[in-house]
Amino acid sequence: MKISGISLYALELPLETPQVLSRGRVFDKFHSTFIRIDTDAGISGWGEVCPWGSSYLPAFPGGVRAALMEMAPQLIGCDPTRPDVLVRYMDRILAGHIYAKAAVDFALYDIIGKATGQPIYELLGGKEENAVPRMASIHLHSLDETKAEIEQKRIAGYKNYSIKVGQGFESDVATIKAVMEQRKDGEFFIFDSNGGWSPHEATRLMNAVSHLDTTFEQPCLTYEECLDVRTRTRQPISLDECMVELKDFVRALSDRGCELVSIKLARVGGLTKARAIRDLCLAYDINLFMMCMAGTVINDTVAAHFAQTIPANRFYGAWSCQDYITVDPAPQRGARTINGHMPPPNLPGLGVEPDMEVLGAPIAVFK
Repeated sequence: MKISGISLYALELPLETPQVLSRGRVFDKFHSTFIRIDTDAGISGWGEVCPWGSSYLPAFPGGVRAALMEMAPQLIGCDPTRPDVLVRYMDRILAGHIYAKAAVDFALYDIIGKATGQPIYELLGGKEENAVPRMASIHLHSLDETKAEIEQKRIAGYKNYSIKVGQGFESDVATIKAVMEQRKDGEFFIFDSNGGWSPHEATRLMNAVSHLDTTFEQPCLTYEECLDVRTRTRQPISLDECMVELKDFVRALSDRGCELVSIKLARVGGLTKARAIRDLCLAYDINLFMMCMAGTVINDTVAAHFAQTIPANRFYGAWSCQDYITVDPAPQRGARTINGHMPPPNLPGLGVEPDMEVLGAPIAVFK
């Protein structure tokens, strides 16, 4: 089997309500890029990459499209059933931009799954007895709005919550105390500043609530800052934005720099590279969160397949973007939230394809 064509599509994803992170970052829409890889066997595979705007990570929508246009002509004629080989090939023809390469990697697994009649989760090592719980992300609101949103998610079946913080010392302390008072048995709360605190802010705040059963995610922007905070505080830490390549995870585990990690599939370069990171973390008994990035049900379904391969006792939840956007390119299909969980389709490959009428005409075609 050979790659015979590659088409790229662009889709704007308005958000139902703006999402607010620390450092004054506000997002009211995302810009997603879809890739369709065609083969001479008549099988096509789909992938999607959708960064959180341009100010969240060193990844942005224009970079996805430029990188894919640079690589696509050189992928024609390659064997799509050898993802490890193609991932190394992409790294040779274009340095960096691994978030864009993830789109190709996702599509390769879709092709292989369709060709072999297997869901992607089987290609990644097999299905675990894991119902794929959702992680509810509660963005920056007033305290009353935060408590109300948690209650809405609780009614919908959620048990794991990522509470965004970063509105200042007094506000953050009040939020953490109020949320922990609200916690019910079996629920898990993690407080996430998305790298928004300085080491001094993080140390002061975490010590102010050290008597509570709290976990914090990515308190500071860099790994070195987070590690410094770890030496001055006692709570468990999850690392997220600073974890990109396998060697970053190796370093953090060797330094005993965290108890949890968040794997963003597109950020780490796709399923091929995420699989190695998963296995490393499981070897060290590190608990996992995960997601793709932003995007539609296409991305969420990729995330659900990957999450299905993680043992339930090491998995806290998968974040999903589909509940926040106003565009759905595959209505009633793919991984959907059911009572706080997001199981993947038991179908060959990804198990979902976008509606071409929603995507519209391609922005680039390579043959």
